Amino acid sequence: MAGLCQLVLACSPAGEAARTQKAPLAEAGFEGPLVVAFGDSLFAGYGLEPSQGFAPALERALAEQGVRARVVNAGVSGDTTAAGLARMAFTLDGLPRKPDLVIVGLGANDMLRGLSPAQTRANLQTMLDELKRRGIPAAMTTMMAAPNLGEDYAQAFNTIYSELSAANGVRLYPFFLEGVAGQPAKLLPDGMHPNAEGVEDIARRLAPAVAGDLPKG
Repeated sequence: MAGLCQLVLACSPAGEAARTQKAPLAEAGFEGPLVVAFGDSLFAGYGLEPSQGFAPALERALAEQGVRARVVNAGVSGDTTAAGLARMAFTLDGLPRKPDLVIVGLGANDMLRGLSPAQTRANLQTMLDELKRRGIPAAMTTMMAAPNLGEDYAQAFNTIYSELSAANGVRLYPFFLEGVAGQPAKLLPDGMHPNAEGVEDIARRLAPAVAGDLPKG
């Protein structure tokens, strides 16, 4: 996790460019479950080919579970929770229909910048409120504080996700980089972002839980 502290520097320029674009749209005529992967560089597929990012990998992993779904890549490198909150309505309004699930994976860049955990929590809560207002089921992936930020910061940050999940009745998926962080064979040369193999591992690990949160039939 300590290596993750360079993540925000590596991702911010790409994030600024991507923020002016709409998320890719699922085709309007698709009738299966529609999932939105709404996050930062870990969702965006930083450093990878478009087909190797988390959204297409999750789509493939769901197919292996017998679920024919479309997963929209709404990840923007460098995004904090504040930036994600600012673009959420724009992203949702650009979809062809209401999604069946939005997976929120934000907070890593807040942590890496040492931003207030209280503000991170408030931004995530506002996003969950907006999804609830629109009648869209939500889930979150867990992020953990880097050890070098200190015990007090880690305690304040690491409780955000479980407490928001409990308070809002929102499914909480495990730490996104579980089994990948600290594994050089599953990371890009920067030692922070998952490579294609790492992304596939993450998607396969999360797919059963995601499949369980999607409508059947």
